[in-house]
This record gives sequence, structure tokens and C-alpha cells, in this order.
Amino acid sequence: MFPTYARYPLTIVRGAGSKLWDAQGEEYLDFSSGLAVTNLGHSFEPVKEALKKQLDELWHVSNLFHTVPQQELAALLTEHTCADLVFFCNSGAEANEAAIKLARRYYQHVRGENRYEIITFKQSFHGRTLATLTATGQDKVKDGFAPLPEGFYCEALYNDLESVKAAINERTCAVMLELVQAEGGVIPADKEFVQQLRRLCDEHDLLLIFDEVQTGMGRTGTLFAYEQYGIEPDIFTVAKGLGNGFPIGAMLSKAKLVEAFGPGSHATTFGGTPIATAAAKAVLTYMIEHRVPEQARQMGEYLLGRLREELGGHPYVQEVRGLGMLIGVVCKGPAADLIKAAHEERLLVVPAGPNVVRLLPNLLLTKEEAEQGIQILTRVFRSQRS
Repeated sequence: MFPTYARYPLTIVRGAGSKLWDAQGEEYLDFSSGLAVTNLGHSFEPVKEALKKQLDELWHVSNLFHTVPQQELAALLTEHTCADLVFFCNSGAEANEAAIKLARRYYQHVRGENRYEIITFKQSFHGRTLATLTATGQDKVKDGFAPLPEGFYCEALYNDLESVKAAINERTCAVMLELVQAEGGVIPADKEFVQQLRRLCDEHDLLLIFDEVQTGMGRTGTLFAYEQYGIEPDIFTVAKGLGNGFPIGAMLSKAKLVEAFGPGSHATTFGGTPIATAAAKAVLTYMIEHRVPEQARQMGEYLLGRLREELGGHPYVQEVRGLGMLIGVVCKGPAADLIKAAHEERLLVVPAGPNVVRLLPNLLLTKEEAEQGIQILTRVFRSQRS
């Protein structure tokens, strides 16, 4: 394999709920959820059963035909969100790529206007395809890939409306952002900023795109994070938690954009296969019926409160912040040694930038498991930086 990941020296062979086991049989408490993917825990039984059933019925027929799981998932997503239309794909980057294409084509093909530029934010992360890494506001992900596609302005400052106003010009077609900058350091957007941004987009006839690849599917305490901001986007994307480990992404939009994507304007061979949509339908159904986002909000508040109690006064901790169960412990220096030490204590956490320890437990985490993780992390901080 290409060494495109700085992998940790662990070979994971089995998972169940919040637990993982390595090849030596050692047990780990997983506060990473495969980077916010296994939101319902590992080997989640309802998803497993849905996959087994679908494997016996139908795997793939291409998107030239309708399938029942795809139709049912699309109906569920539009019924429980502000969206009217869905495009299924395979990943978050692909969903964001679709959002970028939809925004450009809406103005150029439907409206007949030469508007193509999308404003994004410093420290944002939108993926690693050529267009989505260009949209990303971090230079490190662009290194070595020049020339990059035109039509992106990535210098807007997060939570700063004036910087967005200054970036708007006659070519601008959309503003794109995460409601919590996850890879950028677990930074939630201010509610007032997001509401002002909605008004600004309306005033300038711009599309507002939310990248909910990491914040979606209950992670922040509502099914999608935008619900907590009192406004609706024109387009939003989802992927990581949608299939609970089975690869699937989706780009969702308002009905007014329907003319922009007609036959042949955008496509994918594997997006929305019967197997992927059956898995995602099982995930979404369980989340809605069992009010998982509400549980996540309560557990997220508990985790934030307890972590602030235990780590708030630590000399190496700058801040504990987050939304729902997307939490970052911001350090006053590098976080890599602390993450390594947590792994050695059998707690799996991941970085968010160079100085943030990111916690992404599954949304069904028990209070006992939460306390176990908090105690390990507290012990790690005290032993490393006392």
C-alpha cells in the first residue's frame, strides 16, 4: 500500500459496540469510531441484519434502474431533513464534489450566469479529490498538486462575516462551510455567524452549502448540525456515519436546484447500490426510532462537562470544546505524544490538527464507558505533562 497514512502500530481484527480488539487479543475502548463513521458502534446488529438480507437479494444493477432500498432511503432522508432531492455517491469527498458541481451548474446552465467561484474558510477540510482539496482551507493538503482548479476562494475567516462580505464578487456562486471545523481543530460555528451568513447569501443570491460529512447523522446532538442553527442550507452533504461503516455518501438539496442535474450531468457507478442504501436505511431508521441524536446530545454534554472538570485546570490544556459527541481537547503544544500514550492505555483517540486530541465515541456510548475513557485520558494528561 502507498504510505498515505501515518498508521498507528495496531492491527485491529474485531469490533463490537465501543470495543475493539487487536491481533494480540488486547481490548481497546474506541473513542474514534473510525473517524465518526461507526456512529452506532462496531458490528451493529440491525445494520448487520439489513446487510445479510440485502446480500441474499440484490447487490448491484447500476443507477439506470430503480431499486427499493435506494428509493426508501431517499424518502427517509427527505422526510427527516430540509432537503427535497438526493444524489447518492460513495464518500464525503464525492458528496462535496457533487455539491460544488451542482452549485456551478445551477448558475451557468439554469440561470445562464458566469458564476462559479465558491467561498470557503481557512482551516476547513472538504476532501482529497482535486476539487475538494482545492476548496479546503489548509495548504498542507494542496502541497504538490498544482495547478489546482480555478474558482475557489479559501481565505474567509471562520466565524467572521466581514471576511465573507469582502470575498464576494460578480463570480461568486456559493459559500461552503462545516458547522464544526473538525479536521481544523474541532471549532464550532457561532450561531449568530451562521444565521448572518444565511441572510448574506440570500441578499447576494448565493447558495449556502453545509459540509455535514462529519457533523451529520446524529454526531452533534441532532440528526444534522444545521438544525441547531435555526436556518436551512440550499445544499448539504453527508457520508461518514450514513452507512455506519459501509461506504456511502449523499448530496442533498432544495427542489429549486433540480434542473441543474439532469441525465448525464453527473453520475457514479457504485453510488447508492442496494447494499449501501440498505445499510444506510437501517442506520437512519434506528436513529430516528430510538432518538439517537437526543442521546448523543445528552452524552455529549456529560462528556464535555466531565472533561472540563478533570482537564480544565491542567497546565497543558488550553480548552475543551465541541458540539455533541464531536469533542476536542485543545493542548498548549503538540498532541501526538498524548494520543500515543492514550493508545498505550487502551483508549483510541485521534488528532484534529497538530494540537488537538479529538474524541469521537459512538453515539450509544454508555455512561460507564464514558467514565472509563475520561479516567484514562485524565491519567494520560497528568502523567505526561505534570
